Amino acid sequence: MSGGYPQHTPGYGYGSPPAQSYTAAPYTAGAPPPPQPYGTPYAAAPYGAPSAPYSAPPGEKPPKDKHQAHGVGGAPPVHSGSYPPAGGYASPFASLLPSAFPPGTDPNVVACFQMADQDGSGFIDDKELQRALSSYNQSFSLRTVRLLMYLFTNTNTRKIGPKEFTSVFYSLQNWRAIFERFDRDRSGKIDANELREALLSLGFSVSPVVLDLLVSKFDKTGGKNKAIEYDNFIECCLTVKGLTEKFKEKDAMYSGNATFTYEAFMLTVLPFLIA
Repeated sequence: MSGGYPQHTPGYGYGSPPAQSYTAAPYTAGAPPPPQPYGTPYAAAPYGAPSAPYSAPPGEKPPKDKHQAHGVGGAPPVHSGSYPPAGGYASPFASLLPSAFPPGTDPNVVACFQMADQDGSGFIDDKELQRALSSYNQSFSLRTVRLLMYLFTNTNTRKIGPKEFTSVFYSLQNWRAIFERFDRDRSGKIDANELREALLSLGFSVSPVVLDLLVSKFDKTGGKNKAIEYDNFIECCLTVKGLTEKFKEKDAMYSGNATFTYEAFMLTVLPFLIA
């Protein structure tokens, strides 16, 4: 019995083809990559282009047992790219440790945080972060702000410190550049095809079914315009990125298959629903 789930097109990295068992063997080194959607080639599969923290060094297989949260070589620089750090399955309400601004942080970023941190606690909450970002013409809903905070702190305490704030700030700059690159008609919105290209540029090759669901979810008109604005684009990217990274933590061989306990599954999905 199929259970009502849509069937995946063979070649997509988010689930096996219908005839493939759940515990199918991973792709072997040197084997040709599976077919990619929309005619876009990728050198690594099944996720399309894996994000840097999880890509294996050239000529090496991904680790079977040992898995570093930030890949080979330890943690990446705080603003090395547009990706938030990956996290485990600790308590979603764990306390956030105090932090400091990384060396070389733009003084304007420091001043922006300090202005928002009115009580001098070294942390700002969701509403303070929302105001801080709006001062740089980055207007976001509280839901998007809370999702940002969760993915950059791996907690639901809705607090963020200087180090995490700096990561958020620089990552948003990168995401805005991506949005503007694919918003070719400068409408302030991107349609399904532009969203597909934007996600591909981030290394996520989603099926047409998933793409339609994303557009329907993040289109403020409920799917009528079939386009999403910048705020919802950020939320969409955060959701795809966050869920994919959580899945890949359980799929160290990049086989497109993972096993979750019930608890781990709930802790993976629920933070994206309650943000």
